[in-house]
Amino acid sequence: MPHNFSTQQILDLEAVLSPPRFGTYLRETGGDRHKAMELYCWNTDISAAFYVMLQFCELSIRNGAVDAIEAVFGPNWHLNRGFGYTLPVLRKGKGYQPRDDLHICASRLPTAGKVVAELKFAFWQNLFVKGQDTRIWNAHLSTAFPGYNTALNIAQARAELFDAIDKIRKFRNRIAHHEPIFARNLAEDRDRIRKIIDWRRPGTAHWLDGIEQVTPLLAVRP
Repeated sequence: MPHNFSTQQILDLEAVLSPPRFGTYLRETGGDRHKAMELYCWNTDISAAFYVMLQFCELSIRNGAVDAIEAVFGPNWHLNRGFGYTLPVLRKGKGYQPRDDLHICASRLPTAGKVVAELKFAFWQNLFVKGQDTRIWNAHLSTAFPGYNTALNIAQARAELFDAIDKIRKFRNRIAHHEPIFARNLAEDRDRIRKIIDWRRPGTAHWLDGIEQVTPLLAVRP
């Protein structure tokens, strides 16, 4: 729906956003401030719409991973030292480390469920590394993600999940930091997110098709 911004409203909103951030939208709209504000509002709306899809996607990833981990390491997997030692060491031990994330959460939270909710998105991504194929995914990917593309072998499916999660995590972070997403191929982002939900439970993906607002918003981009 078009907005009717007064000149003062645009000046006030530009001050709130900051001139450099607003400048991104001005450049896209050829310097037209009204069109820039329309685009900013649309960018905000579609970012919010993506949050619904991202919620189901993240839940699909982490709960699918938990199903597979529990099958190997039991319901108290978060306390299992053997499981902790299977986690990869990233960037030669510098920066974020899945093992440290798990240890910190497990040491202060009372249940596996609480730990699951607190672990970072990057933790779940790093469960889908090649080194976990023999230990976890060869036996349990098809159970954790029964809708996966069976034209792929397990190693290919696991690698596709890792790659998709990496792209989705970075996309999610852009939205969380209020960055512009209007220049992206958002239909591709939508389809990537939906694919993971579909692999986890096709019925949920079909249900989500009926409520998500990303698709109708794509059709009305200013």
